[in-house]
Amino acid sequence: MKEFVVYTLLRLALFAATFAIIAGIWAVATGGFPWFVVLVLAFVVSGIASYFVLNRQRASFASRVERRADATMERMRSKEDED
Repeated sequence: MKEFVVYTLLRLALFAATFAIIAGIWAVATGGFPWFVVLVLAFVVSGIASYFVLNRQRASFASRVERRADATMERMRSKEDED
């Protein structure tokens, strides 16, 4: 659970930072910015950046999910063997 929370919060922080940077640059360049366009650009850029920047956190989260799934499968197998 901890890995999920950390990864999710970092993704949100990266998105917020990306949105602020794109909106700031757009506002300086043009005097304003269209919310929807900046939102979509921030979503795309932060998604690509998170693939590289948050690789360690994503791997940790995936490892945790895999361990949990393996434990569940093992419990199910042992339960089948008992029946």
